[in-house]
Amino acid sequence: MTFLARIPVAEASLIEAHWKSTIESRVSTNHFDPSHVLSDSEIGELVRLATLVPSAYNLQNWRFIAVRERPAKERLRAAAYGQAKVSEAAVTFIVCGTLAGSVDLGERLRPSVEAGVMPAGMAEGWVGAAHRQFTGNAQAERDEAIRSASLAAATLILAASASGLASGPMTGFDAELVKKEFSLEPNEIPVMLVAVGRAADGNWPQKPRRSLEEVMVLS
Repeated sequence: MTFLARIPVAEASLIEAHWKSTIESRVSTNHFDPSHVLSDSEIGELVRLATLVPSAYNLQNWRFIAVRERPAKERLRAAAYGQAKVSEAAVTFIVCGTLAGSVDLGERLRPSVEAGVMPAGMAEGWVGAAHRQFTGNAQAERDEAIRSASLAAATLILAASASGLASGPMTGFDAELVKKEFSLEPNEIPVMLVAVGRAADGNWPQKPRRSLEEVMVLS
């Protein structure tokens, strides 16, 4: 039974229409209103929603650096090859993925065990499986860090859209300079920048997408 199936039909229809509209109306924004400001609580709520995304073994191997002060924005803009949206948006997030082998998975799973969500033996089994999968496998660790951070970034973008905000994801930046300027840990990878704020004039509409026939196979 889906979530929508558990609520009244009329309310379910409104919810479905809202989330479809949120996805269909989202655009990658390049021009932001530089006078717009987001509060600590508004920024925190976006991140909270982003962290509800799934991750392998519930690693939750991500971190969000919310860059909003002018000097920090200018440093990040320089690392992003001068892209204006970095400093014009109310906040630009550096979405980092953490190498899976460095995560204390037992500690991450402890709240689930204490809440009765999963048995202690299952949590121990997950810890062992993660250890076998990632220990000594740098490629697997990096892949998982990028997967987790990308899922979180995508959810952050949709959370912004659902909140009436514009967003602009970026992969065009000097990763090593971002690591240096924002004191990332050796086990952290800056995967994506996401600018969030109020859109200004001059943005493109959503660009046409490839047809279902081109991207989907039914088997």
